[in-house]
Amino acid sequence: MDAQKLEDKLTCAICLELYLEPVTLPCGHNFCGDCIRDWWGCRDRACPECREHFPDGAELRRNVALTGVLELMRAGPAPAPDPDPAPALGPDPAPAPGSGPGARCLRHGQPLELFCRTEGRCVCSACTVNECRLHERALLDTERREREAQLRAMLEVTQQQATEAESQLKELQEQSSQIQSSACTLASVVSSKFSCLLQALEMRRTLALTDIEVAKTQALTQAQDEERRLRGHLEALAHYDRSVRDLLEQLDDQTFLQESQLLAPPGPLRPLAPLQWDEEQQLAGVESLSRLYGLLLDEGSHPRAPAEAADLGPVDYRNLTFDPDSANCHLYLSQQGQQVKHRHKPRDLAGPHSFQLWQVQCAQSFQNGRHYWEVRTSNHSVTLGVAYPELSRHKQGPHTDNIGRGPSSWGLCVQEDRAQAWHNGEARRLPGVSGRLLGMDLDLASGRLTFYSLEPKAQPLHTFHAIFTQPLYPVFWLLEGRTLTLCHRPEAKLPPGLQEEAAGPS
Repeated sequence: MDAQKLEDKLTCAICLELYLEPVTLPCGHNFCGDCIRDWWGCRDRACPECREHFPDGAELRRNVALTGVLELMRAGPAPAPDPDPAPALGPDPAPAPGSGPGARCLRHGQPLELFCRTEGRCVCSACTVNECRLHERALLDTERREREAQLRAMLEVTQQQATEAESQLKELQEQSSQIQSSACTLASVVSSKFSCLLQALEMRRTLALTDIEVAKTQALTQAQDEERRLRGHLEALAHYDRSVRDLLEQLDDQTFLQESQLLAPPGPLRPLAPLQWDEEQQLAGVESLSRLYGLLLDEGSHPRAPAEAADLGPVDYRNLTFDPDSANCHLYLSQQGQQVKHRHKPRDLAGPHSFQLWQVQCAQSFQNGRHYWEVRTSNHSVTLGVAYPELSRHKQGPHTDNIGRGPSSWGLCVQEDRAQAWHNGEARRLPGVSGRLLGMDLDLASGRLTFYSLEPKAQPLHTFHAIFTQPLYPVFWLLEGRTLTLCHRPEAKLPPGLQEEAAGPS
């Protein structure tokens, strides 16, 4: 290349002189470090050539390769080798960067075999006598091994940070999903409860929904900010990882040692900030209203106005029976299909329609109206619920039941110290159930499924709200050794609140 053209390529567009400490902008253009800083000091932060704007935190990085080219150019062409060189007169020229493992010092013509830690450059043995006699020095391979060990140790730290950041990102995404689901559920519950009030309370319902939406937006905005921070940290770690790996593959010791001094890992990862979301706080304004509001917010009792109770019609107590074709081979039916027991020994081969899971469903199904039935369990570790006909009979994964684990079923799992309400794979923890007599109220018209504990006194456990689009079959799961009985008591006393509805208006 012509010398003039090369000089034009190495000229700063601001001072029109050869680059002095050249730096590179994010857009790729190069300028003298002092020139671009002065330029930005009296103008907006934009590239003088392409006019691309940069944020206030834009970083100016020294162009190492361009600096080396300028040093070579300023040093001029290397003299032809002289078989009998005369002693050098005057000041020695500065050493130029090496071009490989056999690089020599341009000042003394000897191999660059040492590294001056004080000045941060490669030197020959003659340099150590003249300029670096009192400096801290090390062999090139020794210095490289130490730098490689430091970089690998730092690489392990950054990889651990990347793993932790990915874990926090996953946790953040799960929290965001839970907040979205929680906000949707709260909005649905508040909407259904306030729909029972008079027109005068419509404004209060709208305000409550708006508060939930605002709180959800704020919490998700916070989650998005945290997610952007974590993704930014991951990108910085990935960039540092690539830079370190590229540097570790660098064969030129001098370039490796010079560039290794410029690498700095990202800062430490700060803990994940807790998301500002509180379900109880969202409902506090509603619960602070009158006693009527409190009754409407009680998920178990759901008292209704007389006119509304008359519209619902009577509550039908159902004497249910188990479907023997659906019973798992470990479940034994007796008493005309009213009782089921789980035994270790299978009774026979499973039928084509039987559950591979430890489950059995009833022969009866419900598509409209309101229905109530009771069951008695011998012990805890049972699940009762309802399901669409599409509920899978096959075992998938490690679970021995699938009631409430998908969108087509709703269930209550009674355990030793607590109960859990399951639907669509999500569980809501409930207090423990003291008695073994349980009731289920299915109101298809209003889309409600309520579970009751009837011993020692009747009390609601949980209510699901849904729009039921298919027939519902009662379905049950029980652990080995447990027995479950369908109560045939047409004259049974219904839980409080259901008796008046069953009787209708007087």
